[in-house]
Order: sequence, then C-alpha cells, then structure tokens
Amino acid sequence: MLGKNWSLVFLAAVGATAKDPYDYVIVGGGTAGLALATRLSIGLPNSQILVLEAGPAALDELRINVPGLRGSALGSIYDWNFTTIAQEHLGNRTIDVNRGKVLGGSAALNYLCYDRAAAAEYDAWGQLGNSGWNWNVMLAAMMKAENFTGADDGDKHGRTGPIRNTFNRVIPDMLTTWKPTLKKLGVPGNDEGSLGGNPIGVMYQPTNIDTTHWTRSNSANSYLPLAGPNLEVRINSPVARVEFAKRVGSEPLRATGVVLEDGTTILARREVILSAGAVQSPGLLEMSGIGQPAVLSAAGITPLVPLAGVGENYQDHIRTSNVYRVKPNISSFDAMIFDSNGAFATEQMRQWLAGNYSWYDYTTAAYSFLNWGHVMSNTSSEATLIGLAEKSTSSSNTTSVIDRKKLDFLRDPSVPQLELIMESNFVGAGAYPGGSFMTLISSIMHPMSRGSVHISPSGSGKPIINPGYLSSEYDLQALIAGAKFARRVAQTEPMAALWEAEAEPGPAVQTERQWRDWATATMGSFYHPVGTCAMLPEKDGGVVDASLVVHGTANLRVVDCSVIPVLLSAHLQTAAYGIAEVAADLVIRATRGVVVV
Repeated sequence: MLGKNWSLVFLAAVGATAKDPYDYVIVGGGTAGLALATRLSIGLPNSQILVLEAGPAALDELRINVPGLRGSALGSIYDWNFTTIAQEHLGNRTIDVNRGKVLGGSAALNYLCYDRAAAAEYDAWGQLGNSGWNWNVMLAAMMKAENFTGADDGDKHGRTGPIRNTFNRVIPDMLTTWKPTLKKLGVPGNDEGSLGGNPIGVMYQPTNIDTTHWTRSNSANSYLPLAGPNLEVRINSPVARVEFAKRVGSEPLRATGVVLEDGTTILARREVILSAGAVQSPGLLEMSGIGQPAVLSAAGITPLVPLAGVGENYQDHIRTSNVYRVKPNISSFDAMIFDSNGAFATEQMRQWLAGNYSWYDYTTAAYSFLNWGHVMSNTSSEATLIGLAEKSTSSSNTTSVIDRKKLDFLRDPSVPQLELIMESNFVGAGAYPGGSFMTLISSIMHPMSRGSVHISPSGSGKPIINPGYLSSEYDLQALIAGAKFARRVAQTEPMAALWEAEAEPGPAVQTERQWRDWATATMGSFYHPVGTCAMLPEKDGGVVDASLVVHGTANLRVVDCSVIPVLLSAHLQTAAYGIAEVAADLVIRATRGVVVV
C-alpha cells in the first residue's frame, strides 16, 4: 500500500482543479519520473511538484505485482503498444516496441532484471563531454536507489534505498546446470562481483522483489510512499507539448508549463522535466518546437530551437532464442505461463496470494555476460567480427563519437558484448507448441546499427520508430555467433542431459546461409531503447548537456534513459534509477543556489 503523504488524483484532465503554478512539472510517472519526483519532494519540501502520467495507476494489478507473471502485461492496456516501421533488413517485418503506460512505467512491465554494466561504459559518459558523470557517480546513485535484502555476498549493494532487491528463492532444478556448464566452456564465475563494474562471467543475479509480500518493487510502490504532501500525481493525463515564454533576443528558451491533450495548461514556476522515455521524450520536444526543422515543418510546427540530435541515435539490444524441449522428468515454468488456468498454476497462484512459497515467486535468475573472446573459437574469428564493426563505421562516412566509443568497447575485454540468459520455459520466436522447454536467449550488447524516432508528419498518432535493425553486417554476424555459442552451451554437459530436441533454430539450421536466414527471420528486441535525447555536446548530436538541460533552453530537462549516449551492456532499470538520483541532486542543488560544476 502507498503512504498517505502524497496526492494521487484520478482525473483524466486537471482543468479547474489545478493548483496555482507548480514549481516543477514532471511529464511521465515512470521508472525515472517517479524516482525523481520523490527525491525532489523530500529534498525541496517547500516546492510544489506535479507528475503527469498518461496511463492508469494499476497499483493492485497482479500482472504487474506477481514476479512470476513478469512480461504478461506487455501488449495490455498498460502498454503504449508501439511498433517500428517495416525493417528493411528484417524482411520488412515490424517489431513491437513495448513501453509502459502506467505508474511505474516500463519497470512495471519488465522481467525484473537488476544488473549493471561495466565501469568503462559509465566512464564513457564523461569522456564524451559530460563532466561529472562516470562510474563512481552512477554506482553511488544506483546504490542509493537500492535496498538489497539478501545475504551479504560481497558484491556492491545499496541497503537503504527504496527499490527492494534480493535473489530468487525459487531456482528451478534445470537452472542448476547453468554455472557448471558455462564454466566448463571457460567462462569465469562471477557471483560476487557482477554489480561492481565487472559483469563479465556467469552468475545468478538479484531481482527487484520486495520480500515482505514477495512482490515486484518499482518506483510506483517503493519510491512514492516516501514522498511528502508537496507531491501531486495525476494519472490519465497525457501531455501534448511544452509551453515557452516569448524569447527575448538570443536568450535560451524558457519553459513556462505544459499543455495537456485536452487543452488544459499547467504552469511551472521553475522547471519542466520530461521523463517520458526514449520513444516519447524526443516526440514531446518536437511537438514543442525543438528538433530538426524539416521534421517540425513537415508536421506544421514552428521551429523554436533547431536541434539535429532530437530523435536520432536510437539504439536497442537485439536478441535471438535457442529453444529446447526438455525431457519428461524435467520440470519447467511453462505451465505457469501457457496453462495459467490449469490446476497446478491455480494452486501456485493461491499459494502466492497466501504469502507462501510458490513457483510464481520465480523470475529470471541465470545470466552470463561475455566478451567475444569467450564466444569465438579462435582469435581470428574474433578479429573478423570486430573488423565488420570497423567496416560498418567507415562505410557510413561517419565520424560519430558513438560509433568510435562502441569500437573502443569491442576492443576492451572488460566490456561485455554478448548476454546469455537461461530461462526454464519457452521463449521462442514461433508459437508455443505445447510441452516443457528451456530457452537460451542471446543478446548483442552494442549493436552498431542506430536509428531514429520522430513524430509523424500529421503531428499526431503513434511515433515513427525506425531502429534500422541489422543495417550493420556486424549486428547480423554477432547474432549468429551468439546463437551458435548458445547451441554449443546446450550441447555441453551437464546442460545437455536436460533436453531431447532443439525446437529453435532446429537441427536443420547448419550452413551459414541457413543461420543468416534464421537470424533475420527471428531477431527480436529486448525493449531497451536509449540515446534519442543523448547527453552530448550539441556538435556531436547531443540534445541535453551534463545537467540534463536541453540545449538552447534555460529550464527544460530530460531525465530518463533517452539521455544515455551509448547503449549499456545491462538491462536499463538500474541506470534509470541512477540517472533520476543524479538528476534530483542536480535540481536540488541548483534550487538551493549551489553552483554545480
């Protein structure tokens, strides 16, 4: 249950009930938005703060709260249900772009993966021109967000933050083969250091679960109860654009508030902060007159700040799945997902509702993060793959700092390039065929393909999302290398003893042509878009500066994963919380008159 200090108003529009101007208006009640709002509420008790969330609250929704129902709310009313445009290099397939439309945002819908990338990846933010951002700063911020309740394992954990975090208390028997199999293939164990800036290795990882009732812990149910009465949250209140004062000369543009889709204007005395995510924060900037003049003019919007980077630099993790039908004596999680009304699943849900040990306590636990040296059979193969990435950047005639940094990561053995996950159920590209399965998901951490997201020429409707998936040959060959390695893992004891048949890609896939066709036909997204409001100097395609203030404006910030300049080798929610914590400190210090260097 939420505390009583903050005000949740169930209105579709503010209208006449709006207070006098708020000090801070935050657009988006998602992962970062609610964390930021709560910290501002605590740190600035005399300031009035408003959060505007387009979706509902859904605080008691089982599909969100039950760990074992992870992912089941994707595609529901709590999802924006975006899709890409037809992807040329995927045979013109479109790919779902799931984004949370609910309090808590995408971290209310995700698979509860709670990890961190390599230290070098956060240090890169500062190296790219953002003074004050680095691994140490982000580690402190991510730990500030975390309340780890598991036993001391020697890793880097926060123990006083809002987001509860622990290790699974349910580990399916098949997962006990995970670490010994990977170690037999030369992958080091990393159970006690994966969160400390060196994620390379095989491990079980923690998950954001509150063990009080064994429920998902997110910004809606873990941050918000800490807020004071100066924070107001309004649901079902989609925002159309940001309003600005009339510019005087060459002064930076000053935000004065926002306009809701129903026409209601809400004023902000100090700042407007966009926390709408990597798909929608750039669109809000464009709808407000900030972005590429050609995009704005096509939509009939008067350009106020020409900013070429808005909506560009779209990056996302891509993945494939190797799926195996397990032997009859092996238990899987499939019954909980695909026969949820069956007797066994019903009983397990009954146990969860009663607070007892249940299969529905289970979330993803078995991870490994690898560099190409772990995956490739020889150094020549690794060099060939890296050469494709180099060729990809040179052939595009780009001097992008993002591409150069990704090449640095490829040459750094401390930075993962492949994530491999073991799931005790079917996670295939095809339809579930019935029965019990295990799945090895392989995901590319730094694909070279970059795309864009922009508003439509009509200025309304869903955004035009074009990630440019597999436009780099490196990405395709990396997917194939990951899937081949996953097959090798599955064929290695003790994991090999679990299964009786490879369902995907299937034993018929052997030749390079077959691997290529299969990867192209089955590639999916991990729903980790970043970079579309990149924290970079404007000359490098940046949208926000190191204080997260939009270039060319005085008091408009972006605080979400859209500011991440280079895709991380990690799932995104820990970074989202860390960015929110750093941003809150920046805003509080600025409000108190502290000079931020």
